[in-house]
Amino acid sequence: MAWARDLGWSLLAWCLGLALQLQQAVLWSWSVYSACMALALVGAWLLRRVTVFQSAHAGVRQALWGLVWATAAFGLTGWQAGTRAGGMAPWLEGQDLDVVGVVQAMPQRQDLGWRFRFRLEQASRVDKSGARHELNLGADLPTQVYLGWYGQDGLHDSGWNVSPLPEPVKAGERWRFRVRLKAPHGHMNPRGFDYELWLWEQGIRATGYVRSGAKDPAPQRLAHTGAHPIEAWRQSVRDRLLSQETLAGGDAAAAQRAGVVAALVTGDQAAIERADWDVFRATGVAHLMSISGLHVTMFAWLAGGLVAWGWRRSALWGFNGALRWPAVHVGALAGWALAGFYALFSGWGVPAQRTLWMLGVVLLLKMSARHWHGGLIWLLAGTLVLTLDPWAMLQPGFWLSFVAVGVLMASGRAHPAARQPAGTQSSSDPLQGQPHLPPQPRLGGLLSVWLGLMRLVREQAIVTLALAPLTLLFFGQVSLVGLLANLWAIPWVTLVVTPLAMLGLLGSGFAVLAAWALQPLMSGLGWLATWPMASVSTAMPSWGLGALALLGAWGLVLKLPWSWKLLCLPLLWPVLWGESPRPEAGHFELLAADVGQGNAVLVRTATHSLLYDAGPRYSAESDAGHRVLVPLLAQMGERINTLMLSHRDSDHTGGAAAVLAMQPQAALWSSLEDAHPLHALRPGWVRCQAGQSWVWDGVQFEVLHPALSPNAPGRTSRPNEVSCVLRIGNGKASVLLAGDIEVAQEQALLQAGSPSAGPSGLAPVDVLLVPHHGSQTSSSTAFLQALQPRFALVQAGYRNRFGHPAASVVSRYQAQGIALVESSRCGAAIWRSDVPDEVQCERVRARRYWHHVMVP
Repeated sequence: MAWARDLGWSLLAWCLGLALQLQQAVLWSWSVYSACMALALVGAWLLRRVTVFQSAHAGVRQALWGLVWATAAFGLTGWQAGTRAGGMAPWLEGQDLDVVGVVQAMPQRQDLGWRFRFRLEQASRVDKSGARHELNLGADLPTQVYLGWYGQDGLHDSGWNVSPLPEPVKAGERWRFRVRLKAPHGHMNPRGFDYELWLWEQGIRATGYVRSGAKDPAPQRLAHTGAHPIEAWRQSVRDRLLSQETLAGGDAAAAQRAGVVAALVTGDQAAIERADWDVFRATGVAHLMSISGLHVTMFAWLAGGLVAWGWRRSALWGFNGALRWPAVHVGALAGWALAGFYALFSGWGVPAQRTLWMLGVVLLLKMSARHWHGGLIWLLAGTLVLTLDPWAMLQPGFWLSFVAVGVLMASGRAHPAARQPAGTQSSSDPLQGQPHLPPQPRLGGLLSVWLGLMRLVREQAIVTLALAPLTLLFFGQVSLVGLLANLWAIPWVTLVVTPLAMLGLLGSGFAVLAAWALQPLMSGLGWLATWPMASVSTAMPSWGLGALALLGAWGLVLKLPWSWKLLCLPLLWPVLWGESPRPEAGHFELLAADVGQGNAVLVRTATHSLLYDAGPRYSAESDAGHRVLVPLLAQMGERINTLMLSHRDSDHTGGAAAVLAMQPQAALWSSLEDAHPLHALRPGWVRCQAGQSWVWDGVQFEVLHPALSPNAPGRTSRPNEVSCVLRIGNGKASVLLAGDIEVAQEQALLQAGSPSAGPSGLAPVDVLLVPHHGSQTSSSTAFLQALQPRFALVQAGYRNRFGHPAASVVSRYQAQGIALVESSRCGAAIWRSDVPDEVQCERVRARRYWHHVMVP
């Protein structure tokens, strides 16, 4: 029908206008966005009232209406963004602040403490004399911050020194803390997780930590306000489930299962162990281990059925309302309302929102005796979700959730309310009239089960194939055992584990049964994950190739002629066998990853790769390997030949174990002591020493330092002094990776020279990895004058506690005319030997208005 076509076009135009606003690097003034909305209103009035527009061609009118809706969406999204644009004053970063506020949401347990959202009610700055100066919330500070409260006393070369964990905080409690805050700032790497976008979407404009040292006032719980009751209930349920399940099993495996049960009930995905997430992703069942649309639909169906049954029975008890309002409508409304409460209770994720809005649209149509096409319902639900949360469009979960439902609808598995032909009544109410159909023979029980199983296999195969391009696009990985795993996991989790887990709200015995039911599932998934080629990783395709592959996958699962399906196969080829562009023979590329306070530099030639250092260890269970390097190497489709660890400090070796585990072919070079635990992962490791050299694809690699083995007589005990120093060059351009060497080692290098420069000293280079992150102990004037680099890369964390790079060192580089490229300002930095006078910064290339811009 024409109205349905027009509505679908309008919804699509709205989404396109919204998507366009998300590409802005800088927000415009609120008045500009208000003008866009006003212009859209004027345009709508003209299209409806002015004769010349009413008599225009239908295609022209559709285009104009699309422009109106897109302009309105652009303006509304920009206006929404403007309401979140306020941040903290830069001069307050890193200062001691005394704050009073309320815990807004269920705290997330970290390995060394807690992370939680905190709404400020009062704030004052504490100067060096101890005097307090009141701050203006909303002007000096945002009202919502993200705090960490850790039981630790610092990060040292050997790792974390852990003190007792802080007492738990609870949602709704009012606390007084002494904190230090900073602007939202995360790592920026190609196609990496956008932490700043996540904070923006949550409305958080500052992060920080609670200070609880000997010289700081102790944190003080002031009162329980009663605010945020749902979050407080979520927290109590999660804590109770975790304690019950751990006590039921009493071992590490039981604790792991407890985390899955808690995630299924409360939506706390952080309760699931990282190793379990790896298994779930490898087997393609990760979507089941959080609150998904399937769980919300099941909850709505069960709740609605129970309410409808009780409503019908109430007529026998003398309740007249049961005779006025049909039980099917009352049950459906109650089921939808209770499903909405469940979605809120579980954290209000995108899959839950999508399902709730779809169910709401279907319910509204059913009660009004209207029947819409399933695609229109799907598009309306997506538009509602994006209007309420525009930044959900940039999250993989949004696309995976909506595409899965959309492809089932398009392939003939649409919702029954959408498939029902006009003129018939809903089959949900047996008391309503039905079209006259000839009697159908009853199928045998076994045949019905077989047909149901085949339908499940078909639907799962359709979803698996349709989502494969998206999983490659977002994660660079697709599970080959996903179809088999989901055929078993979906009914088991949906019909057994999740109902038992939810009944755990009523009695602890049900939660224990849910944990036991998880045991065979997790064992089976772990076994599937060990299969050869259980999952395949490829280089992440470009967005254009990903869209073509998605179109090809949809063509294969839709009801199209086989000749058309064959034409869709070539669209999948670039995604499945694509590779990240590499340097030509004789050239090389440098990618300095944004890992915070630590070094990690990827060097690529035409057919080889070397990773110099593996970034820092962030905490006892988190490091740059898992969080940055492994995903970065996977999305590039990179198989490194060598991992070189310059020395044993944890800001250089923190992610090494994760990288070596995910890159089994990589050789290990290091200056670590023989007994270091990392050497056990590569028994054939090689010690780096001055004089070693090799050539890859016309590019020469030279080790310039250290000269002594760490076990040799006379070796110093300081790890910085034995850092592996690597020079890379092709005769036209060169790089020096200097680790954490200090002035004494710089002087030794100047005296010893290098094979490339001869005995006269170090040869000039184009790029220098700044020694020791810009510490005052390094970067002597003589060293800089000898190297004369165009660029100096500083890999240091934003507002790190060491003050790197030191102001005096920055002045030294500036005095020599050397361009300093800091990872905190640049993000990941890319330099190519064929374009030696240019460094590409990820923060510049991918800048959006929610990203933090540092004050010069």
